Amino acid sequence: MRALTWQGKRDVRVETVPDPKIQEPTDAIIRITSTGLCGSDLHLYEVLTPFMTPGDILGHEPIGIVEEVGAGVPDLQVGDRVVVPFQIACGNCWMCLTGLPTQCDTTQVHTHGMGAPLFGYTRLYGSVPGAQAEYLRVPQAQYGPIKVPEGPSDDRFVYLSDVLPTAWQAVAYADVPQGGSIAVLGLGPIGDMACRVAQVRGAGRVFGVDLVPERLRRARARGVETFDLRSFDDEKELVAAIRDVTDGRGPDAVIDAVGTEAHGSAAARMVQNAATVLPRKLSGPLAERFSVDRLAALYTAIDLVRRGGTISLSGIYGGTADPLPLLTLFDKQIQLRMGQANVRRWSDDIIPYLTDEDPLGVEDFATHRVPLSQAPHAYEMFQNKQDGAVKVLMQP
Repeated sequence: MRALTWQGKRDVRVETVPDPKIQEPTDAIIRITSTGLCGSDLHLYEVLTPFMTPGDILGHEPIGIVEEVGAGVPDLQVGDRVVVPFQIACGNCWMCLTGLPTQCDTTQVHTHGMGAPLFGYTRLYGSVPGAQAEYLRVPQAQYGPIKVPEGPSDDRFVYLSDVLPTAWQAVAYADVPQGGSIAVLGLGPIGDMACRVAQVRGAGRVFGVDLVPERLRRARARGVETFDLRSFDDEKELVAAIRDVTDGRGPDAVIDAVGTEAHGSAAARMVQNAATVLPRKLSGPLAERFSVDRLAALYTAIDLVRRGGTISLSGIYGGTADPLPLLTLFDKQIQLRMGQANVRRWSDDIIPYLTDEDPLGVEDFATHRVPLSQAPHAYEMFQNKQDGAVKVLMQP
């Protein structure tokens, strides 16, 4: 089959690789009809390279058709149309039954002390072949795949794999009171969708912050009150501007949808870049023990949120040596919630919104659709924020 493989920093290639096969009774093989390019894929492209191996297949946002099922998968049949969540979980352990499949007791990557494995996402999460490919082996298929109806376009359901549950969890964790206010830092795919979810879940005012004109226009068109980061000399001015429209307090909650590649944080960026060019024998241990994040977005969230408010982190962070202003967090009595989205925890809540009325705007959420053969160009375009790219879907 053809698949997108990681070969090095900013070097991804479509290559011919062996077709996946059933390995366990709980496996299924999916023929992928559409697959997304995620902002977290860009972290692999840019800063998490010490944890990658040349030849790794990328991607974790697929929808497709079941081609083969193992004997231990009673509820799937060949021909079923399914969305595959980005994490791999059993559905039966204590963690899964508690609504935390990202922490699945059965599948945790104990070798690295991490939670459930993820498709196409570094050796820390199991080095599982990903979904930017023609076919995908799905472990734990007795639980993971979400069956969706035939007929509507892939765009209606594909975001159940990651974008929708990640945005939904970000808003749920933010715990915005009905009619309350929330600021979303970063209007890429997750931040954009988080604004939409906040609106349908009853937030009174939704503020969006970014510095890419197309992303700001896109959010503003859906009623988000936008703030262009380029219009302020520094973060303090931005915080003051949002406080001015929230009775001087700041919003009830802030979602950080940016993560480790935030603009600013020049010193942290230098450390990240240094780790990506070191030999693998050095870069891996260095990154695991001493890695730092660019924390500009998180620092802004801490400053911006009102006292007693909540910060919800959906942007990916991977640092082990990050300095945090714990005095401020404690003094402001800030609640902090974070983590990979627990897809199956939220999917049943989200599906009723994927109707013909399309209140979340999923049908036109993608800005670009490209064949898998153009995936390397799509990565470059998305990384450089070119051509208004917010969400890219690939068709194998």
